[in-house]
Amino acid sequence: MMRERDLIGRAGRFIVEGEVTLRRLLSGRARFRAESILLLPERVAGLSDALDACPGRPPVYVAERRVMSAVAGFPIHRGVLAVGIRGEEAAADGVVPAGPAPALVVGLAGLTNHDNVGAVFRNAAAFGADAVLLDAGACDPLYRKAIRVSAGAALTVPFARLDPGGDWLGVAERLGLVPVALSPGASEDLAAFAPPPRVLLLLGTEGPGLPAALLARMRGLRIAMASGVDSLNVAVAGAIALHRIAGAGQRLVRDHDLARDKGLQLP
Repeated sequence: MMRERDLIGRAGRFIVEGEVTLRRLLSGRARFRAESILLLPERVAGLSDALDACPGRPPVYVAERRVMSAVAGFPIHRGVLAVGIRGEEAAADGVVPAGPAPALVVGLAGLTNHDNVGAVFRNAAAFGADAVLLDAGACDPLYRKAIRVSAGAALTVPFARLDPGGDWLGVAERLGLVPVALSPGASEDLAAFAPPPRVLLLLGTEGPGLPAALLARMRGLRIAMASGVDSLNVAVAGAIALHRIAGAGQRLVRDHDLARDKGLQLP
């Protein structure tokens, strides 16, 4: 048995658990490939279509539940496990669309909860974000639980990690992104925000949030809430912001297309 942290840290691999995430890994849309698959006997037939359609089908091993649990080191309920290959780590410049094309990028600053990271990746996929950037303090989106909570989106949404001590504003400037941050204390209401074509939406960890010094240098946005409620779960807040920004961005593209067809110029 090899612990998951050893797979990640030394072997360059990760664990995928469950049918939904395995199908995403095998779909051809994932950035990663499966090295091997371990299934309960009763799960083989139901996954045969995905296995047969996978280019370069990985080896599939079949074992009883007791054996699977012993191999994995934790109780197996879903009966579906796979080992994925991480490959080379991507750089921010390689996952964010080059300007002047529109871009919507999510930045995760110090998020150490795998549930929140997985949920943010699921939101990013749902609202068409182009990429997710993580600082050195954020947890690994390829951790088994993060992948599961993301419904496999961590396998398909491009992501990259900043170097230790990386400056978010410097990264945003280099990539031509306008940085905005969610903060309950911000004066500007998200509902009134008119997003520019290229946005970096920065989310901080729950509780402390983003450092005050960083917030002071960014455009802050708040989500209006009922009296007596001061904050939302970071993944929920991120989903609301992504819905607003992505929806406005689609309208912006549509308006520019209409103006172009009419020979007009819009800012």
